[in-house]
Amino acid sequence: MRSWAVTEPGPIDSGPLQRVERDLPEPGPGQVRVRVSCCGVCRTDLHLAEGDLPPHRALTTPGHEVVGVVDAVGEGVRRFALRQRVGVAWLAGTDGSCRYCRAGRENLCQAPVFTGWDLDGGYADYCLAAEAFAYPVPDTIDDEQAAPLLCAGIIGYRALRRAAVPPGGALGIYGFGGSAHLTAQVALHLGLRVHVLTRGEQNQRLATKLGVDSVGPADGTPPEPLDGAILFAPAGELVPVALRAIAPGGTLAVAGIWLSDIPALDYAAELFGERQLRSVTANTRADGEEFLRLVARLGVRATTTAYSMGDADRALRDLAYGRFGGAAVLHN
Repeated sequence: MRSWAVTEPGPIDSGPLQRVERDLPEPGPGQVRVRVSCCGVCRTDLHLAEGDLPPHRALTTPGHEVVGVVDAVGEGVRRFALRQRVGVAWLAGTDGSCRYCRAGRENLCQAPVFTGWDLDGGYADYCLAAEAFAYPVPDTIDDEQAAPLLCAGIIGYRALRRAAVPPGGALGIYGFGGSAHLTAQVALHLGLRVHVLTRGEQNQRLATKLGVDSVGPADGTPPEPLDGAILFAPAGELVPVALRAIAPGGTLAVAGIWLSDIPALDYAAELFGERQLRSVTANTRADGEEFLRLVARLGVRATTTAYSMGDADRALRDLAYGRFGGAAVLHN
């Protein structure tokens, strides 16, 4: 089968991603093999290719927003049948026994595995997934729309909850790519006022089109104090900017798995007044199931740019240079 692999992590223009031929993988006990229809392009894939996230093993195949159909099952599989449509997301497995898993906080598991980092992902013709960590895809959502929901959407939803904005409150969103444009729609449906602060004309135009309450530059000042904010941009220098925009008692949730260094904080101006700074670490399966039900009910839609699977390297370069708004999706 055809598959992309990170051969030599480095700047995206250096060609860290190469297309290779691999044997068709065989599902083990509890696993399904998915014939990939679509795979979303996530900024985490870019971090992996460029080495910001050190590969956990050689020649990793990226991609963790996978939509396809089950075409083979391993021993003991009961949740999914052949030809059933499924989604494969970032969290690929946990130990199930640590203190966090036992407490229902599997996103904090100390021995997790992740699709497209520990296990080969969806930049390929086929991939494997544990049936316990795959999702049924709602019939009302087509493949291209569903792909970005499986990481960008789920993580954005968890970040929104971590930002703890009260009903009717003001939410700030810093950075406006694949995850943020889905989160903004959910927040608007929930009755929040949404202020987007982002660079790039395409991102600003998309935010305006989606009906947010204001749009400004990433380092700008929103028109009102924020009750909470989410930092989607992997830019640590925006942490103090966002904290200064938050009203006393508000929370900033940092949504990315990787963040550049945060400058020294001014305690009086940026943390005092019970402002809170929180990270967002992966997600639980319950987050994903709840989010997919919510999206199907609210009619949230991803803004997507389609690429062929053979153009995965170009899609990552375009992501790096901000050449599209919303999310990119690879098609087999």
